[in-house]
Amino acid sequence: MDSDGVKAQRISSKRLIGKVAVITGGARGIGAATAKLFAENGAHVIIADILDELGAKLADFIGGRYVHCDVSKEYDVEQAIQCALNWKGRIDIMFNNAGIAGLGGSITNHKMDEMRALVDINLYGIVHGIKHAARAMIEGKIGGAIICSSSSAAIMGGLASHAYTLSKEAILGLARSTACELGVHGIRVNCISPHGVPSDMLISGYRKFLGNADLKPEDVCKIVGERGSLIKGRCGSFEDVAQAVLFLASNDAGFITGHNLVIDGGYTSACSQMSFMYQG
Repeated sequence: MDSDGVKAQRISSKRLIGKVAVITGGARGIGAATAKLFAENGAHVIIADILDELGAKLADFIGGRYVHCDVSKEYDVEQAIQCALNWKGRIDIMFNNAGIAGLGGSITNHKMDEMRALVDINLYGIVHGIKHAARAMIEGKIGGAIICSSSSAAIMGGLASHAYTLSKEAILGLARSTACELGVHGIRVNCISPHGVPSDMLISGYRKFLGNADLKPEDVCKIVGERGSLIKGRCGSFEDVAQAVLFLASNDAGFITGHNLVIDGGYTSACSQMSFMYQG
């Protein structure tokens, strides 16, 4: 194959050529990995975050745009969508990824103002993203893909704080109901539910639980690979989740909506404690 043929093949393998995507919480972690992967696949990416220095640096690196965005504020999210429209005249993909862990502790001691603050970000931030992305997509009349970050905590109890669990469970219902409404406009709404990915959130939780402030990402990966995955020795990665988001954003998932794609090494699907029965 000649050089032009190789180049054409490489370009054709990209799954988001010309698509315009907004990613909230895109400055680091899962959001940053997804922003890079989207850009590698031909998308124009707007990173919306409150981490200005990290976000602007990443946007510059991938040839995208950065906008300061506190998702708990509807105006900020609306402006992030407007950034896409001003830049490229359209929005094709909205990845509602921003979220916080919140405080743990007994339900009997929960401070409601702290719970409301978490819900403002984790749940209402998603509402803001779906609302304004859908408005722009409907007006543009070209359909689109909206992906929302939920969690394994929405599927199995005991994996996160009460407030976090509440917010992530609610996201699943919101995605299903909005998928029902928006499908007529060619807009697909789906969720991802990661588990065991060594994010700052998970590492911080393990450090507190184990009383070890020096715990590193590779230490958390080892723990997850041994106890939190059916795939022995394997934890999740930012790239694993980014690949799942890429799939849901692309035309490869063109007939998938109202779905929750769980990225958990099978942890929430089965218990391996009695796997001895399969031996012999």
